[in-house]
Amino acid sequence: MASTRAVPNLAFRRLRGRRSPGEFAAAVRRSAREIGEQVACDARYIGRVEAGEIRCPNYAYERVFLHMFPGLTLADLGFSARESVRGRASRATAGACAAPAPLPGPLPARTPAPTPARTPARGDGSDISEESDVRRRAFMTNSTASMAVASLGIGSGIGGAPAAAAPVPRQVGEAEVSALEEAVRRIRLLDDRHGADGLYRRAAQPLRTAYALLDAGTATRSATADRLHASAGELAISVGWLAHDSGRFDDARSHYAEALATARVAGDAGLEAHAFCNTSFLARDAGRHREAVRAAQASRHAARDLASPRLLSLLALREAGGWAGLGDRTGCEQSLGQAHTLFERGPSDDDPEWMSFFGESELQALEAQCRAALGDWSAAARHAYRATVLQDPHFTRNLALYRAELATDLARAGFLDEAAAAGHQVLDLMDEVQSSRIQGILAGMVRVLLPKRRTAEVGGFLTRHASTAATARRA
Repeated sequence: MASTRAVPNLAFRRLRGRRSPGEFAAAVRRSAREIGEQVACDARYIGRVEAGEIRCPNYAYERVFLHMFPGLTLADLGFSARESVRGRASRATAGACAAPAPLPGPLPARTPAPTPARTPARGDGSDISEESDVRRRAFMTNSTASMAVASLGIGSGIGGAPAAAAPVPRQVGEAEVSALEEAVRRIRLLDDRHGADGLYRRAAQPLRTAYALLDAGTATRSATADRLHASAGELAISVGWLAHDSGRFDDARSHYAEALATARVAGDAGLEAHAFCNTSFLARDAGRHREAVRAAQASRHAARDLASPRLLSLLALREAGGWAGLGDRTGCEQSLGQAHTLFERGPSDDDPEWMSFFGESELQALEAQCRAALGDWSAAARHAYRATVLQDPHFTRNLALYRAELATDLARAGFLDEAAAAGHQVLDLMDEVQSSRIQGILAGMVRVLLPKRRTAEVGGFLTRHASTAATARRA
């Protein structure tokens, strides 16, 4: 059977217009809510549609797209007819291609948790692949490929045992590289929803398999080989981030260094910039602020020719965080000014796929962290509040993080009742999000509030926090 080369969907790309993939994905999710659908659309999904990897959307996406563009058909949107993608034998069961897992809607302003009917199950993050049945069948009939990539799947939930190792083929091709790229996307999606703690152990085996594939290599120096190096490096960064967010700083440092070495071997400036970016973030969190500045500057140097103002904006924010940690207000303000100027240039088609999280909400959150490091608690609270308002609820982990930082900033600024209310909103999300980093931020905020525990609002939050922490320890 001849392989099917993906044909870019130019019609869909034209419909996106000047919006970035992330902005367009947000519009898709808004349209879905208008008609009672819930889809986990993100910039990566939009990129796959535009690249032609998704030849026909599932039924949930079909309804959303036709709602967004009334009067147009799937063919007008650049998609293939469903029967041509799925094959005659599968027409009767075409609806079995599941939509991505439902996401929680925006939380109410007050403290009640979302209703169970809207809370995604632990296992529903695994169903994010929208590949056609034709492509999946072609992939699975290649027995060596399927054995090699078996351990790249990270399972259906966020807990459980790591995947078992699998044999690696003598020669790596398209199927293995595609599976590796999908593993990176899957980890990022699950982290966006649930945080790192339950994912880190499961991701270790896929990373070992990725580097075994890298060691096996491809027949020639080719685009496939370049993708293999890039994906292995991106997976190392993703696993490093899981270690970072779950408080395993030494492990994170090792994974980021591994990604950096892979970038240098492959001559991949984008991967090098990403590795240095995360290294800077880790150094800041570990209290190595001068290293944070140097790594951010190295990342900006690597990214200088990548034509992505938004990437350069994020890197300027990383540098600002280092300067703030050093107490260098002038250096911090200069870097923040550069970050805002670059951000205002808007998104670009050259923005890296991994930056789908970076929008105005993240910019505000990172500036809030700088203000907090400089001791400007009221200013930090203002920026943290903007981050919580602007944050897309799809990124559940980031929403919990921003609210935790807001609660801390409010507490240190002396707004105790407001801090307690924000703390309740964080606890509302902690059944879904497992992040040692967020738990640590809350613990610091609790220490600030303890002297005021006789206040009704503060006392109520402290009691609930203690109960939640005790339940987590027993689990």
